[in-house]
Amino acid sequence: MFNGFHAMGPTDAELATQTLSEEGSFRFASFSASDAVTLGLSLRKRFRATSRHTKGKGLVISVQTIAGHTLFSCTVGDLGHLNGIGDVSLDSWSCIEGMVNVVRRTGHSSFYVEKGMSAMGKTAKQMGMQGEFRVNGGAFPIWLENAPCCPIAIVACYSGSSQEDHNLVVTTIRDFLNKLARNSHTPAPSMPEPPILGRESRVREPHSMDLL
Repeated sequence: MFNGFHAMGPTDAELATQTLSEEGSFRFASFSASDAVTLGLSLRKRFRATSRHTKGKGLVISVQTIAGHTLFSCTVGDLGHLNGIGDVSLDSWSCIEGMVNVVRRTGHSSFYVEKGMSAMGKTAKQMGMQGEFRVNGGAFPIWLENAPCCPIAIVACYSGSSQEDHNLVVTTIRDFLNKLARNSHTPAPSMPEPPILGRESRVREPHSMDLL
């Protein structure tokens, strides 16, 4: 009776809402250059343990201040092997810089902007996100708890998969904050609940002003 039935995944609006919740939940009491290095190395270690890396996929990682000062940067993989196949491409770094520019422009994660634009039926051109911008998941703002005016830094990675790059950054930040909370005996931030699917679920539609 259920032949041909496929469970529906979350909509773009639901993914944007969940990402916005992540931005509000995963905030830092402080953020140092040492924290940036720890996060960068954690991203590297987590990615190297994935099946994607085992199959030959590479990654570039960047942690920088909102002003553009580099705190951590590395490549997981090589540009080219003797067989002519590379783990990462020559334009990977330009891609990650374009994603960082999106966060710098909007104050939101690049995945939120990507899914929010899609939910509104807007294109990058319509939103003024062309040229130096790349609307692709994987760049996430670092907010301080007591500084709501703007993010202090940006953590970003790029492997070519918007969803997987975003998930890699978010889970690494979550685990980092959980470890800090355990060490300081304070309540740890929890991963926002995934959107409830179904006709009756009410999801906040992203507004164009949220993205600019």
